[in-house]
Amino acid sequence: MNKNFRLIALAAALLGPLLATPAHAERLKDIASFGGVRQNQLSGYGIVVGLDGTGDQTTQTPFTVQSIMAMLQQKGISLPAGTQLQLKNVAAVMVTTSLPAFAQPGQAIDITVSSMGNAKSLRGGTLLMTPLQGADGQVYAMAQGNVLVGGAGASGGGASTQVNQLAVGRISGGATVERAVASNLGADNQVKLELNTTDFATASRVVEAVNDKFGPGIATALDGRVIRVRVPSSSDQRVSFLGMLENMDVRPAEAAAKVILNARTGSVVMNRAVTLDTCAISHGNLTVTIGADTQVSQPAAGSRGATAVTQTPTASVKKDAGRVIMLNNGASLAEVVKAMNAIGATPQDLLSILQSLKAAGSLRAELEII
Repeated sequence: MNKNFRLIALAAALLGPLLATPAHAERLKDIASFGGVRQNQLSGYGIVVGLDGTGDQTTQTPFTVQSIMAMLQQKGISLPAGTQLQLKNVAAVMVTTSLPAFAQPGQAIDITVSSMGNAKSLRGGTLLMTPLQGADGQVYAMAQGNVLVGGAGASGGGASTQVNQLAVGRISGGATVERAVASNLGADNQVKLELNTTDFATASRVVEAVNDKFGPGIATALDGRVIRVRVPSSSDQRVSFLGMLENMDVRPAEAAAKVILNARTGSVVMNRAVTLDTCAISHGNLTVTIGADTQVSQPAAGSRGATAVTQTPTASVKKDAGRVIMLNNGASLAEVVKAMNAIGATPQDLLSILQSLKAAGSLRAELEII
């Protein structure tokens, strides 16, 4: 029987009593966020120079040569017509980052530098000044600096070795914010609190907790995800209020029963709300083995016969005894896993069994296959 599945069964049996306890309270900031307070993705095309012969092979990446020639022209350097550049210390890269909420001009942010061509390594390179643009095409930051690569590599004499990725690097504080993103947080003296997961019961509990602490009518649920909260008009009072709001403890509602199946790895994850209706489960293994017996025919001594080799095909079928497990109505997660373990099911077998239980209407849970 699969060792990992035994561990899953043991953990489910040990945690069964603990999983039956009500959900504990969580901070509001862990289950919700304020509407409009978000990051914005930025990206830009740049050039890394100063590589030790590990740059792009320019015959296969013509855009690297075009970028260098365009940059030189901007610097006032004109190359003769027909010049063929053979660059080894240059690599074309994409620079990506996220602009934090409320970021202001002059603030430094981290950036990631990723090779676009066939550069072997970005170690030791320097990123030239690169504008970073948002989805609207506007430039929000400028990036430049020395690239730090976390990997290592060596080659020589036809042998090579490498640790981690060498074509991606990072520059801490490598970009400077040039433009701020306007925020309408607190407009009309109200904010929208958005739950990470749509749940009407949790939304109702959040409204009740906020109104109990700050007064009736402060919070109003718009739907199962969005809650409108009235805030003070003064900016400093608003910040203090939001700080107290996001640190409030709220007990979220019980999560919906759900089973996640990963068909590629055979992983099965079930939450504690999963139960079964009364059902019977059987499981049996059928093993078919096909092979060939090799036989050698040796002629008698002194005869003119030749040694002959023949193969006789063989086939055998082995069927393990099937077992039927009966589960009563309302069986818990621990009982489900224990029953699967009892009939010798592996995680891959469990995928088919749970799908059959769902089709039969016995599985009280949402089945999601990833």
